[in-house]
Amino acid sequence: MNEVYLTLLRHGRSRADDENVHEGRYDSPLTEVGRAQAGALAAYWVNHPPAFDQAYCSTLTRAFETARIVTDALAVPLTPSDLLREWDNGPLAGLGREEAARRYPIPAFRHELDAFTAEGGESQAAIRARALLALEDIWQGGGGRVLVVSHGGFLNSMLRELLRMEHGWFEFGDTSFATLRLSRRSHTALVTGVNLCPHLP
Repeated sequence: MNEVYLTLLRHGRSRADDENVHEGRYDSPLTEVGRAQAGALAAYWVNHPPAFDQAYCSTLTRAFETARIVTDALAVPLTPSDLLREWDNGPLAGLGREEAARRYPIPAFRHELDAFTAEGGESQAAIRARALLALEDIWQGGGGRVLVVSHGGFLNSMLRELLRMEHGWFEFGDTSFATLRLSRRSHTALVTGVNLCPHLP
């Protein structure tokens, strides 16, 4: 196959969403709402088969749970990967937003080689490098129709690398997904859909 059809799926609603805390590497599970969202997507894809031949997911619980619900329904092999975890936000993980703003104010300028906070976390350069490594693994995995289940921030990092963008942001709601077609004969990456959620009311 000369093309790779790539679907980038964000996990369902997590407990951290309800707690109003910084998520990142905070390993928050899905809520019942999040499991229902993933189940609705699985049912939609059973009735509208995307013909995935491979699936990859983050090892963080909220993404892994989402991926298992979907891939079990579709009988698609699933490969968990630490490369697909959300940005490492250091001490912000699990911290309430008001407390985080007080303890770790956002600097006026942060170099892409600087850590996420003064007390640690990934730099933007490290996140970009990890996104490229994840894409390389997927590319070399040989799949023609590939599902990737990850997190809003990291999926944006993957898209920026594929599209060679330095700025810009793509919206990903709970269990929404983006679709792309990648050529194996050129550097072309065609975005065919963003923030798609046909399974949700």
